[in-house]
Amino acid sequence: VQLQASGGGLVQAGGSLRLSCAASEPIFSTYGMVWFRQAPGKEREFVAGINWDSTSSYSADSVKGRFTISRDNAKDTLYLQMNSLKPEDTAVYYCAATLIYYDGTLQPGGMDYWGKGTQVTVSS
Repeated sequence: VQLQASGGGLVQAGGSLRLSCAASEPIFSTYGMVWFRQAPGKEREFVAGINWDSTSSYSADSVKGRFTISRDNAKDTLYLQMNSLKPEDTAVYYCAATLIYYDGTLQPGGMDYWGKGTQVTVSS
């Protein structure tokens, strides 16, 4: 499965962006999907995850109430709606797929597939 993230850009603090992650194959619908991010000099960190049929999702405390993860299996696409952006949200955002999904702080080592990242920069 190939994943392609898009939608990043430069936005002022308080603004919004919507990231997308398109999958290359229909089997996308069998995977749990996850967003991670990595800021310069920091480790890659979990942002939000969603199970295969959208009945369950989980977000990091740092983004709860501001970011919403969703997916459209008919379009093989994952989304991350980011509102009320803060400068500390600046990072490269990555989407990933995993067969072993659970609601919790998923770890990068547990992912089966990764997309190339998309840069999000929030100016103050």
